Amino acid sequence: MKLDREGIRDRKQWEAAGYRLPQYDREKVGQATRENPFWIHFGAGNIFRAFQANAVQNLLNDGTLDRGLIAAEGFDYELIEKMYHPHDNLSVLVTLKADGNVEKTVVGSVMESCILDSENAEQYGRLAEIFRKDSLQIASFTITEKGYSLGSGSGELLASVRADLENGPQKPASYMGKVAALLYCRYQAGKKPIAMVSMDNCSHNGDRLRDAICTFAQAWVENKTADAGFWDYVTDKSAVSFPWTMIDKITPRPDASVLEMLKADGLEDADPAVTARGTYAAPFVNAEECEYLVIEDDFPGGRPALEKCGFLFTDRETVDKVERMKVCTCLNPLHTALAVFGCLLGYRKISDEMQDPQLARLVRTIGYQEGLPVVTDPGVLDPKEFLDTVLNVRIPNPFMPDTPQRIATDTSQKLPIRFGETIKAYAADKTLDVADLKLIPLVFAGWLRYLMAVDDEGRPFELSSDPLLDTVCPYVAGFALGKEADTAVLEPLLKKAKIFGVDLYEAGLADRVCSYLKELVAGPGAVRATLVKYTG
Repeated sequence: MKLDREGIRDRKQWEAAGYRLPQYDREKVGQATRENPFWIHFGAGNIFRAFQANAVQNLLNDGTLDRGLIAAEGFDYELIEKMYHPHDNLSVLVTLKADGNVEKTVVGSVMESCILDSENAEQYGRLAEIFRKDSLQIASFTITEKGYSLGSGSGELLASVRADLENGPQKPASYMGKVAALLYCRYQAGKKPIAMVSMDNCSHNGDRLRDAICTFAQAWVENKTADAGFWDYVTDKSAVSFPWTMIDKITPRPDASVLEMLKADGLEDADPAVTARGTYAAPFVNAEECEYLVIEDDFPGGRPALEKCGFLFTDRETVDKVERMKVCTCLNPLHTALAVFGCLLGYRKISDEMQDPQLARLVRTIGYQEGLPVVTDPGVLDPKEFLDTVLNVRIPNPFMPDTPQRIATDTSQKLPIRFGETIKAYAADKTLDVADLKLIPLVFAGWLRYLMAVDDEGRPFELSSDPLLDTVCPYVAGFALGKEADTAVLEPLLKKAKIFGVDLYEAGLADRVCSYLKELVAGPGAVRATLVKYTG
């Protein structure tokens, strides 16, 4: 079975192997999409293919939509060149359910795919053409939290950003510079309305996208490389909106066991490839069944009935409550805690960690006892039920091949939101005491112990990528297992609210973090012993 336009014409073969196929005329939908696109998505990775693309396919199947998606990739062009184009923009979604059932779907809703490269006149010209179209209503993004950053870990502007700010929108090199330039094309085409929708897993994601775009608009207007009206356009909410969203769906990297299953079905050319930029890509995605996308309903150019595929549209305040519930309490902090200690204890699957009595109690205590007291019920999702599903169904799902090493990526960027917000909420509530937080500080200490890149048995391991490794690792460079840790050297680090969300000295938690860390480095086996001591 070949995953391409011609290959899926043999529907009986695919259906006999248990695959769901597109139920619409893909050629007709493709033509309509190219002529009148309504939704372009930046970030052609796993979550997009498993969530947004599959959701649109469901609406195409039932006739709600008559046009599909356009995908654009601005970080790793090989995703488009090696995965999208050779397979005619088709992919296989493998949904791994907690009860052991597997659903296999050929997702065909992506009708066109482009690389966001201003050096590629054809591809970039096509993107500019799309942005000039009256029909375009949505430009969405899953480019990771750091994709919106204009600076390095030290806070300095990236060289490409600095050059783009000076040179204007003609031929930008930075990711956000290119997006801003495409939006400038839309402005020049008649100030046409559009919703710029970040769907990344970070707090107030719409503001991050807006701030980046506005930085370019302001600079270009000031140095007269863009029309003065461009600033007015991007700041006019009736023309350009930047809705907040909350997204939640676990999509681990393509797993070898899933690959073998697909090969046994007869799927050809399914092998993953590692790109030059280190992306582990495949023509299939494996994902969990649970998914949530809550969106601020702010679309100046209108939108189709996407609520029919399960997206929850609401107001900004409710999105904020849902996002805080998930990111600050009911999922992301638990994942980060398991990632840090999973790496230290040699785990290779998150689900296996939930069979570990100490780790299970660690995340249950952080979720139910330390986190839930400061969660505001958003109304559209019940926090307790959400947390129950996370701890009892989603994370323990043995069929989900997610790894602590993947989730440990960019931990320095995650700590302030995933834990710092809870600390601030305790400090602001007269009925709560920050001193009652026992296990959140243990996670901070665990992360510092993780930065030593030595597991609990004393074996070295590779740290997951993080933009601040060069900044934070030197603080623990003098630490060694079995050697008493001089935690005084950590004071400048523990004061960094940018990393921990608060100044841990001002919050009264620094001494506790240091005390935990001394126990964690006492020698081989100290991580396990510390977890036993504080989780029972």
